[in-house]
This record gives sequence, C-alpha cells and structure tokens, in this order.
Amino acid sequence: MRRSELPQHLLRRSFTTKSSDAAGVPRVRTRAKDLIRVSRDIRVPDGVPLRGPDAVAAYTEVNPVHVLSHLSAARLWGIPLPPRQDGDWRIHLAGPPTAGNPRRVNVVGHRLALADTEIWEFDGVRLTSAARTWLDLAACLSLEELVAAGDYLLCCHGPEFPVPRLAICSIGDLARMVARHPGLRGLRNARAALDLVRVGSDSPPETFMRLAVVAAGLPEPELNVVVKDQYGRPVLWPDGAYRQYRFSLQYDGNHHNGPEQYQSDIRRLETTMSLGWQEIRIARDDLRGERPAVVRKVAAALRARGWKPQ
Repeated sequence: MRRSELPQHLLRRSFTTKSSDAAGVPRVRTRAKDLIRVSRDIRVPDGVPLRGPDAVAAYTEVNPVHVLSHLSAARLWGIPLPPRQDGDWRIHLAGPPTAGNPRRVNVVGHRLALADTEIWEFDGVRLTSAARTWLDLAACLSLEELVAAGDYLLCCHGPEFPVPRLAICSIGDLARMVARHPGLRGLRNARAALDLVRVGSDSPPETFMRLAVVAAGLPEPELNVVVKDQYGRPVLWPDGAYRQYRFSLQYDGNHHNGPEQYQSDIRRLETTMSLGWQEIRIARDDLRGERPAVVRKVAAALRARGWKPQ
C-alpha cells in the first residue's frame, strides 16, 4: 500500500505525534519507515537535512515547560563553542525546579528557575535568552572560552565597516544576568569573564590573541578601529590596533589560504604601508603554548615603535 503524503509543515522540521494528530495523520502513518523515531512521540523525516531550530523544534513542543538551554541554546544563538564540544549533540532541556527532568534518549535535563525575560522564542523554538545562555555556559567553559562567547554576543560594527553588525546583547545585559543569579554554578568564572569581554572581536582566535597579549602585561589592543586614508575614507579594519604606535594586528584563519583572500591580504598590506602603519600577521600556531608567539611579535613591534614597559 502506498504511503499517504504528509502535510508539508511536518516534512520541514521535527514534529510531535500531537502535531501529526492535529494535522489528521493516522498514528500508523507515524510508524512508517520514512520517519525516524528519535524519541518518544518525536519524529523526524528520513533523508531531510534538518538544521538549527528545524531539527529541535519538537523537543520544546512536546512539553510546554521545557526550553532549550546550555549547549543546545548556544548553537541556536550561534555562540562559538570549543572543538571538544563538536561531537556532543545531545539536546539540553531546562524546566522549572518543581518539574521532573525529561527522560528521553539523547536528552540532558536541567532544572532552572527562569524569569520570563530569560525565555525567548526563535523560529517557534523556546530557548534561554542569549545572556542567560552565556551565564549557564560559565559552568562548562574555560575562562578564555567564556570570554570568546561573550565577545561574540557583544560584537557590533558601525556603518563604516564593510559588513555592519548589530550586537545580540550588551555588556549590561550580561552583568545584570550575573547579578540576578548569585550562587549559580560557574558564577566566579562569569564574573571574571565580565571584566575581559570587549566589543569588536569577530572570532574566538581574535579573542584569544587579545587575552594572551594582556595576560603577558602588554598594552591591550583596541578593537573596532577604522583607519582612514588622506581623503577620510575608511580603508582598513584591523582585528586589533595600536593607534598610538600605528600598527595593526591581523589574524589569518583558514579562509586566508584561498587565492582571492590572498590577493586581498596583499592589497591590505600595501594600503597599511602607504598610510605609515605596520601590519603584524598572526597565525593559529602563534596562539598556542604557555608562551604563545603572538606575545613576542606584539612586544617586538611595540618596542620598535617606542613603547617602554612601565
């Protein structure tokens, strides 16, 4: 017997049997081989690549008191997570302290007392707010990783940047969240990170670069700097800058290996030199080890331009 076609809205994301019941789909149809039973009363269309909220929608739909939290919420917000978390795709669900933990395959339950302002909805999926997600991550990320997560949420670029960007939340949002939850796991880590997060860092390596320089006792590079030419036109947007000493820091990630990016980097270097600035290029290996090479490179550039340790 030919299977009946499912309604289109059930083919685009994970769904509950309650949703399929409401759509008039017989229960026997939800047991067909073209649907994957990922958990009790939750189905996913086989062969349909689901990502983001589409993949996890049913997990908050199945119980109205549960919201995505921790790593699951972080992924929906786009918060960068360390590589060791890449293989952990368990669903993190949080419910009120009075509710029982969800007992499902591949689900990690949390009991959180969440204010209404700490619960958001993204494409039909309930999840913890960006600031609350960041605070919950403080219990499972290192200080440097938590700072990088905070930098991502705070990052914004003005209209003079090639790609303007709005912040997801503010430093005030993070500070108020920390103050609201004394005694929470990871609070000491969160408080330390609050002192180190900055606006203008585009990626974790840029954050780690800045933190390594500051930890070594060197002046902190400035972020969100726009360097203009003699006509007042924005021409350079360094990852970090020392305007007083007229040199910039540029982190070269994997995307810099392509031919187009290589030519762009050459043009950027020529522009930098024409303005009387120096460019210090930082690679991934320069951030590794107890004494990362980025510290030596920045210290040498500072001394060459007249800086003296206090």
